[in-house]
Amino acid sequence: MKNEQLFGLIMAGGIGSRFWPLSTPETPKQFLDILGIGKSLLQLTFERLEKTIPSNQIYVLTNSAYASLVGEQLPMLTPKQIICEPQRKNTAPCILYAALKIKKINPDSTLIVAPSDHLILQEDRFNNQLAIAIDKAQQKKLVTLGIQPTRPDIGYGYIEFDTTESPEANKVFPVKQFREKPDLATATMFLSAGNFYWNAGIFIWKIETILGAFQQYQPALFELFERICIDSPSELSDVAHAFNHCSDISIDFAILEHADNVSVVLTDFDWSDLGTWGSLSEKTSPDENGNALIHGEAHFFNSHSNLGYFPKNKKVLIEGLNDFIIIDSAEKLLIIKKDNEGNLKSDLKSMGENV
Repeated sequence: MKNEQLFGLIMAGGIGSRFWPLSTPETPKQFLDILGIGKSLLQLTFERLEKTIPSNQIYVLTNSAYASLVGEQLPMLTPKQIICEPQRKNTAPCILYAALKIKKINPDSTLIVAPSDHLILQEDRFNNQLAIAIDKAQQKKLVTLGIQPTRPDIGYGYIEFDTTESPEANKVFPVKQFREKPDLATATMFLSAGNFYWNAGIFIWKIETILGAFQQYQPALFELFERICIDSPSELSDVAHAFNHCSDISIDFAILEHADNVSVVLTDFDWSDLGTWGSLSEKTSPDENGNALIHGEAHFFNSHSNLGYFPKNKKVLIEGLNDFIIIDSAEKLLIIKKDNEGNLKSDLKSMGENV
């Protein structure tokens, strides 16, 4: 049974430049059918949250430029369920704005904040562990879901938690600190320690708890956004003023690194942030030579451990290529060594791409 006190906030304002050339500033990856299954990542996220939250209480927070895309992909949403930020100022300002809007609807609500572009398999496990987080949030805790690390990954932030017992799925621990993306040696140390989980950016908190945290730790930001006259003729201009004058700051830096009431629920569902093409290759079924095809028709000869995405109705032959990512779109082509994918963003900037 769905909880009428629950609200959802899907974060869908990013550019997703690391999924170039399919993801562009005009159509970022959350709006794409990256998996080739007929649904975008945004649509999959909405369907996942809809199992727990009433659909009319799921909001999408996006950039103004993408409001029409959200409406096209989720036609069941009312215009009020699409919350637009006029400019990108990281996650703290837009979450604060959304929380103030939801407070006006239901000041006793509990909010689930989720990225729009993550892949979560084993959704029953996700929903069970989300329920644990929702219960913990009722104790005035700021709750996050921790993802059990499977490798010393330098691309993720980490959650360090206090524990005197063995970490196991479904357990809840107080968060000691959030750790930024580490180097390989530090990530290896985190993995060995056992009390470091990946930060998935999924948060659960009561509206009064998160707004109280903003008021305590970011009083200037809170005061700026509290002046917005929600649901009034001046709301749009008030919002534009607030975003023009607010700091560019993430929710982690603004709140979570200061608060002493943060808890983490340890999870064991299959998760990927789909941050890179390489991360997607882990979710495919490669052939006997390790070649994985996300979309299209390709034939690999004397080739090993490649990842390919090709347009429909294009037959592709690849000979003698090893450990490459090949992504072909209608107008652009990416061919990059897997080990060099970390250079993609800087390479795109050098090309003059808007990333």
